[in-house]
Amino acid sequence: MVFGRKKSKADRPESADSELESTGGSAAGEPGKGDLRQSKGPWDIDEVEDRDGYVDLGALLIAPTEGLQLRLEVEEATQRVVAVTMDLGGSSLQLQAFAAPRSEGLWEEIREQISQSVASQGGESEEIEGAFGIELVAKLPAEAADGSRGYRAARFMGVDGPRWFLRGVLGGAAALEREAAAPLEDLFRQVVVVRGGNPMPPRELLQLRLPKDAAAQPPAPQGGPGVQRPERGPEITQIG
Repeated sequence: MVFGRKKSKADRPESADSELESTGGSAAGEPGKGDLRQSKGPWDIDEVEDRDGYVDLGALLIAPTEGLQLRLEVEEATQRVVAVTMDLGGSSLQLQAFAAPRSEGLWEEIREQISQSVASQGGESEEIEGAFGIELVAKLPAEAADGSRGYRAARFMGVDGPRWFLRGVLGGAAALEREAAAPLEDLFRQVVVVRGGNPMPPRELLQLRLPKDAAAQPPAPQGGPGVQRPERGPEITQIG
């Protein structure tokens, strides 16, 4: 596993970057969705035995797997980590976790906000029934390297847990192809959210951080996961 780093301005659940990197989840507040999460994940920290074997990013615990790269996205003004992107097999899954109300979910409202934002940029979106409940597939106009016009696709997922909301955005081939999405969907199911007990307003970003041992960890054996110091990646901007 390798860490990279890039700057970000997107730190609210109604925002996503113009590169349309992944977020994920299932609809909160919809009948049966809580039961679905509790049986298949993602998980709350109180639902796992311990943190051993996970990459500890503060608010998120990530299950390592061969070939996985993690890129931490940093807000330029504050230098705080606001998102983590998982790159695997040519596709990506961007993760952000937020505080949520105890009694109701955020996903339905956020889907509507994302859809409106995509439409305002000349794009289109469609709700589908996905692996984590109702999801949103969005397509935004984009210009290819040769100057031709096309679109950039992303698949938005959302899962509501106990006082938290986890957003995932699938990018690359995984945005439109189920077979390509499957490995990242499996990793999404294994994510553990650490909400903490402090009072927080709904939609406030849960704090992420670089693993404490990331800088000191030696190179991994060939084919195995490893961690190296963060590197700057491409800029991202808000969609909405």
